[in-house]
Amino acid sequence: MKLLKHIQIRSGLTVAALSILGAVTSTPSLAQSWPTKPIRIVIGFAPGGTTDVMSRLVAQGLTESLGQSVVIDNKPGASSNIAASEVIRATPDGYTLFISPTSVETVNPYIIKSNILPSRDLTPVAGIGKSQMYLVTKPQTTAKDVKELVAQAKGGKLAYASAGAGTPPHLACELFKQATNTNILHVPYKGAAPALQDVLAGQADMVCDPGIAFPHIRSGKVKLLGVLSDKRSPFFPDVPTIAEQGFKGASLDIWFGMWAPNGTPPEITARLNREIAKVLASPTLKARYADLGGENVYLDTTEFKSLLANEGKVLSALIRDQKITVD
Repeated sequence: MKLLKHIQIRSGLTVAALSILGAVTSTPSLAQSWPTKPIRIVIGFAPGGTTDVMSRLVAQGLTESLGQSVVIDNKPGASSNIAASEVIRATPDGYTLFISPTSVETVNPYIIKSNILPSRDLTPVAGIGKSQMYLVTKPQTTAKDVKELVAQAKGGKLAYASAGAGTPPHLACELFKQATNTNILHVPYKGAAPALQDVLAGQADMVCDPGIAFPHIRSGKVKLLGVLSDKRSPFFPDVPTIAEQGFKGASLDIWFGMWAPNGTPPEITARLNREIAKVLASPTLKARYADLGGENVYLDTTEFKSLLANEGKVLSALIRDQKITVD
């Protein structure tokens, strides 16, 4: 009887040891075996825009890196909430991912009535790049810098065009108003291109531009007075930021990132992080991002989560204080 019990104990210990060993060895094997089929990245915009092009560049790099096709699935509408909801419902196996501007998490919940809450319903994976915003004025503007523009705003009526209520260019201009204590009229448009067009035509005084005005700035058709960022632009290094011109707080970069469905194995998101970092380091990708007015800045999961938290605090307070709504 004692011998039998001894054998049973030893057998139990062996099974336990094998279980522990299996748990230890399963993590790398899963990360190494994934992916075994094509990966789908869902985005909330139509083909051709910045988010779409940036996503396709990352997808192309991941296709080469992972050895499986990574395809873009465009699901435009509701400021990326439609695309987000599809990924939220997806099986958390690493084969359905989401790329979006961070505004889907840091702005949408505060201005769009929806049950979708990305900070609760999705898992941040990595930051995949950013675009700065630029304070651009109509060609007839006599202001030579931000201080002169602010003086004009306080002495009369100025209007700014935006890509639409609740968009990053709108919020950047609202941060500018807050930082400069000015009351500039907001005129929303259906996109950054028509907003810029009316500034070019002199119908609006200024716009917080996400980078599409570069050719017009270089040709002198509009004026660039400052950069709405903590750092100067690599594309216009001689142009000071708004803070450098005496007005702190008017800073908002447009960040883009990747999320996965909650429950996605952490070893898969860790593998994605490693591969995304390699993709973004490519000189070719850097040049293609620059064509969009973007920068190939990589954020790991911890850095990306910190960015989302900080941006959410700033923009939720701005939306509340400025009583920003979307009809």
